[in-house]
Amino acid sequence: MAELQQLWVQEMVDSMVKSLERESIQKMQSLMFPWSTSCCEDSQASMQQVHQCIQHSHVPLAQVQALVTSNLEKFQDCQAWCTIHCNDKTKDSIDAGSKELQVKRQLDCRVTKCIDDHMHLIPTMTKKKEALLSIG
Repeated sequence: MAELQQLWVQEMVDSMVKSLERESIQKMQSLMFPWSTSCCEDSQASMQQVHQCIQHSHVPLAQVQALVTSNLEKFQDCQAWCTIHCNDKTKDSIDAGSKELQVKRQLDCRVTKCIDDHMHLIPTMTKKKEALLSIG
């Protein structure tokens, strides 16, 4: 049961990332490349100025990618901590002499509850899409 829920969470996260890529990152790239091109078309600019202009045109996209990566890492950290905590509690049950089937059920229930408790983070990450668009 916990494995199915983890697959579902992964599908939700993948869907969110694809949506962000389509709706935010690709739009930013479509603005970034012409901006970079215009940097190269300035015949009065030195090579250093052209290079700085191109770097500057890439900043918004880099900021968005860093924000998305940071949010995904936080979510994954929450999930990892949750799993570790559930495993620790399960080990305590084994040490207390609980039966294997009972312990497996407890672990599934704990992991399921833990994942449910963190599912609210996925829509929060999606809502940050407006913040991503404002960076560009």
